This record gives sequence, C-alpha cells and structure tokens, in this order.
Amino acid sequence: MLGTVIEETRLEQNHAPTLSHATRVWAKIGLMSFGGPAAQIALMHRILVDDKCWLNEKTYLNALSFCMLLPGPEAMQLATYAGWRLHGTLGGLIAGLLFVLPGALVVLAFSIVYAMLGDVPLINTLFLGIKATVLVIVLEALLRVAKRAMKSPIYWAIAILAFVGIFFMSIPYPLIVLGAAAIGFFLNTVPADTSIEIDQTHRSLSRLACTVLIWLAIWVVPILAIDFFFSQQLLLEISIFFSRLAVVTFGGAYAVLAYMGQAAVIDYGWLSAGEMMDGLGLAETTPGPLILVTEFVGFIAAFREGGIGLGLAGAAVTLWTTFVPCFLWIFAGAPHIEWICHQPRLNGALTAISAAVVGVILNLSIWFALHVVFKSVSIEEYGIFTVWQPDLSSVNLRVVALTTLSAVMIFKLHWSISRVLLVSSICAVFLESFAGNI
Repeated sequence: MLGTVIEETRLEQNHAPTLSHATRVWAKIGLMSFGGPAAQIALMHRILVDDKCWLNEKTYLNALSFCMLLPGPEAMQLATYAGWRLHGTLGGLIAGLLFVLPGALVVLAFSIVYAMLGDVPLINTLFLGIKATVLVIVLEALLRVAKRAMKSPIYWAIAILAFVGIFFMSIPYPLIVLGAAAIGFFLNTVPADTSIEIDQTHRSLSRLACTVLIWLAIWVVPILAIDFFFSQQLLLEISIFFSRLAVVTFGGAYAVLAYMGQAAVIDYGWLSAGEMMDGLGLAETTPGPLILVTEFVGFIAAFREGGIGLGLAGAAVTLWTTFVPCFLWIFAGAPHIEWICHQPRLNGALTAISAAVVGVILNLSIWFALHVVFKSVSIEEYGIFTVWQPDLSSVNLRVVALTTLSAVMIFKLHWSISRVLLVSSICAVFLESFAGNI
C-alpha cells in the first residue's frame, strides 16, 4: 500500500504545468515579491497551492520548514524547490533566478545612484525615514521568529544565551549556531514516526555526492579564477567573506544582517552603520529577497576602492557567492526534505538554531537602534564583556518620532512595508523642511 507522501506526489503531478507556463508564473512572482519573506511566502502559497494546485499543502509546508532552517533567503530557496519539484534542476534554476534577478537589477541601479548622490541633503533626509521604518521592520521580524521558534523554556534559554554571547561577548556567529545545533540535537529524544512512508525515488548517496561536487565547483572555481587572473585583492576578500556568510547565516535576511552588518562596518570598514541601514531600506523597497542588501554592500565597498567598474564587479561577485550556495543547498537537499522532516534529532537541531536566531535578531535590533537613534555611540570593554554606550545628549528626536509613526502604521494599521516606507520618507522631508533640527 502506498503511503500518504507518495500518493500526494502523484496528485501533484496531475496538475504539473508546462515549463513555459511555469516560467511565466515564476517571472510574475519575481516581479510581485515585495514586502519581505513573510509576504513572499504568502504570495507563493496563494499561487502555487491555492490557485494553481501545483503543490499540496503538506509538501509546501514541509519544504518551507526545511528552507527556513537553511542558511540564506528562505523564500528564494522555497521558489527553487518548487521549481525543482515540478521540472527538475532546470525548473529550479529558472524559478530561483527569476525570483532574484528583477530585484538585483533594481538594487544595482539604486546602489549606483546612492554612490553617486549619497551626500545630497534630500537623499539623506529620505533615507532618514527609511532607517526609522527599518528599525520597526526588524522588530516585527524578531516577534515573528520568536513566535515560531519559542516552543519550550529551553528555547528561550538558547535565545538568551545567543543574545548575551553575540552582544556582550562578541562570540562569532558560527560558534553560536554550532552550539545551538548541538544542544537541540542531543535534547530531542522523541522517536521518529514510522507510520509515514517516504518517497525514496530521488534519494541516493551517489546522486547526492554528484550534485554537491558539481555545485561546489560552480561556486568555488570562479573565486579561484578571480585570485588567479586579477590582482584586485578586494574582490577576493569580498568573495571569501560572502561565501562564508552563505554557509553560517541561518535564519534569513535579518540574521544575515546581524553578522554581516557588524563585520562589514567594524571589521572591514567597507561602510558605516547608517549606510548599512540605507542598504536594507533599498532592499525593503524592491522585489526579491531582502538578502539583496549584500549586493549593495559589495558594490559600495568596491566602488570606493576603484570606481564604477570595480563596483559592478563587486556587485557581481557578491551576487554569485550569495546565491549559488542556495542552489547547492536545495538541489542537494530537495530529494531528502521529507526524510529530514521525520528525523527528530535533526529537527531538534534545526529548531534550536531558530531559537538562537531570535537572540541574534535582538542583537541586530539593539545595535541598529543605537546607531540610528543616537549620533554618538562608543564601545567599552570590561574583561570578556563589551558594552555599547550611547551619548544620551546626541539622541535624534526626528528618528524617534519617525520610528514611533512607523510602529503605529505597521503594528496598529497593518500597512504594507512599501507604503510605510513611502510615508515615513515623506514625513522625514516634512520634518526637515518645517521643523528644522529638533
């Protein structure tokens, strides 16, 4: 007798579209995917499950759970998985690329304008409103992730330890992820549900090894070529940094920012904390994954080193090392998703990582808030602890007012992110024009 999973797979195949039809739908999703991962996931559910019936509810949710616990942008990876499920590797490539490319082109255009005109007072004022809204967006993400991840007191403890470790002790993010995974792996002892039959059609170690080797080569060979053919050390530095980022940044775009923001600002000095907030604001106002903020960082870092040409190269290298690993994770893991979702210890490790991400996003929220609300922030060391100390006299009351307004629009009025960003930017210009420096 066939199990539920196999039967549902056959039902899906009856609704499978042609590749050309699916491509048009992926292009539509790529152009409509505003509002961050929550809105993007809801959009794909409505189209793929409710309207088109290309995937059933169980398949979609299993894939979503898996993608949410991978490093990188979960919505883009979910689109890639859906494309793979329907049309194999080619379908996955088309779905993933069309989810990213429209937003990548817009972010690149905005990055060029920002690099050229960033010091124009009007541009700075508009971005003041964007920064205020981003603070609220990050807080909303914190609450959303916490609601999903905090399933028991042990996960609250993991989140608190992660926050203390990264905010007060500067423990590297990869170590926090590994520690959380170990705790979750050994604590989860619930036996697997053996009553569910898993589709084994695409699962084999030889196929897995071949997929991993091919995509590792696609990922790494261009990086080695950069080192061999070009004398520009910055491009190699960018490629290595964002490749490392692709491996360790679990929890979506906001977790990425927690690690990338402090590293790019403090360790590498590629841009300021305010500019990092501007980059996130750009990504929030464009279609595609929020992790496209990495393209902004790569462009600005390279532009300042060698002008527009090197900036374009920096953006290209950043996109490559950010998104190629996503295809590796999905094409290697897609045949095993249903099996993984029924392994308690693996599920426990991934759930514990989600809890740690809550602490990491809390760190991001406080770090960004300090650097946007206050004009002067210093860091003090007390033994193994580091503490950020704002100059209270340097508080920017305009940011406080705009942040409060954004919170009302998001939490009370439930406006869309793009609408809130627009209103906040206009209000920032109004304050600048009529209120002056408050």
